[in-house]
Amino acid sequence: MPRYALQVEYHGKPFAGWQRQADQPSVQGAIEAALARLQPGEHTIAAAGRTDAGVHGLAQVAHCDMTRDWEPFRLSEALNFHLKPLPVAITACAQVDDDWHARFSALERRYHFRILMRRAPATHQDGLVWRVNNDLDAVAMQQGANRLLGNHDFTTFRSSICQAASPQKTLDELRVSRHDTLWGPEIHFHVRARSFLHNQVRSFVGTLERVGAGAWTPDDVANALAARDRAACGPVCPPQGLYLAGVGYPQDVFAAH
Repeated sequence: MPRYALQVEYHGKPFAGWQRQADQPSVQGAIEAALARLQPGEHTIAAAGRTDAGVHGLAQVAHCDMTRDWEPFRLSEALNFHLKPLPVAITACAQVDDDWHARFSALERRYHFRILMRRAPATHQDGLVWRVNNDLDAVAMQQGANRLLGNHDFTTFRSSICQAASPQKTLDELRVSRHDTLWGPEIHFHVRARSFLHNQVRSFVGTLERVGAGAWTPDDVANALAARDRAACGPVCPPQGLYLAGVGYPQDVFAAH
């Protein structure tokens, strides 16, 4: 059975998350339903990472197995036709080796988060940003973020329902920057690691927002990390504003497509 890698973009607002659920809409369920229109029967796709309700995908990666050969471009076009009008799109498709796996072959995941700083409600960016009323100090937030880089026990920044075998992870990048946009000033976070704990990125952002607001110091972030206690974490930020921005593999399977 030929295997295909899919690069997937989606707006998370109407979905209960990536993972298929019996009674709620999911991104995985939408793609599997589209596959069933092309090849009758049950389909199970695997993804590089599961995103929660309201979280968006810029370049999620999944793989599927088909019973016949498809030209990758035609497969992506056919899937996009059957995915309409849902806010899900296959932006790239490539045939891969049978042992290639969207999750287990991945070397890193990259996340992006946006905070919009203005008092007026978000209109055009509704559901795409976390809006806060006050201005935030990006320099102080970066100082706090630097305390989290490297290999640590991230129990403090791990959801109580996280199923990972160990809280020990290596954070390769946590970059904070300020940007002026058409709708107002934003703080952007770029986060990169091989893998993440459940709610780890949202826990980072919520904690660093406290630093930017002046309620915490950068050293408070280091102390929270050292506590290895979920109670020491700052508020977990909402899912709006979080994007799975990319997945890295030993070779870019989409490079030639």
